[in-house]
Amino acid sequence: MKRFTLFTAGALLLCGSFLNSAANAQEVSYNIGWASEYYYRGLLQKESSGSAGIDFTNGGFYAGGWTADVGDGLEVDGYFGYGIETEEGFSASVGFTGYYYTGDFDDTYEELNLNFGYGMLGIEYSFGTYGNFDGPEQDYNFLAATISADNGLYGTIGQFGGDFDGNYIEIGYGLTVSEIDFGVAAIFSSDEFGAGNGQFDADGNPTQSQAFVFMIGKTF
Repeated sequence: MKRFTLFTAGALLLCGSFLNSAANAQEVSYNIGWASEYYYRGLLQKESSGSAGIDFTNGGFYAGGWTADVGDGLEVDGYFGYGIETEEGFSASVGFTGYYYTGDFDDTYEELNLNFGYGMLGIEYSFGTYGNFDGPEQDYNFLAATISADNGLYGTIGQFGGDFDGNYIEIGYGLTVSEIDFGVAAIFSSDEFGAGNGQFDADGNPTQSQAFVFMIGKTF
């Protein structure tokens, strides 16, 4: 359930992604990346994961695809939507994201994404369904708030609801050197995520987890 971008929650938010639609020109871009640990919304997907994607924008419309190594096959994401940005600096977008898998790592997630931003603040609200293999389909929602500074620092608080539960805090920094993007992030997840993140207490119960992630990528 995981669209990962270079700065995970802070940079576009691409996973539900914030979109700057000020440009009117049609544009296609490509991206490649690598993360020491691939986290999405506070949940560990895989250690040492490579990724690649393509994005298309035309005015306020955007669409794209992205894939990442999750060990047992690939995660393959598709997304599209429309966004606006006013002269006063308010931005909003609505879109769809689907998360699909070539192996048995996970099952399908499909969700609607709503994003709002003003100044340093970005708000994401996403809601969707999880295929859940042979079990009953599950409904979930996700709410996150991100503060992003012009110097590359950001902080995110995210919370799941519905049939899912758990929350996390992510604090990170990103910069570009010679057209190469670098990022680091510290991620603190609640005990609901402990089992998936490999964190257990002395009695074998899931517990709160922490991670420090390094990311590198390039957009063409």
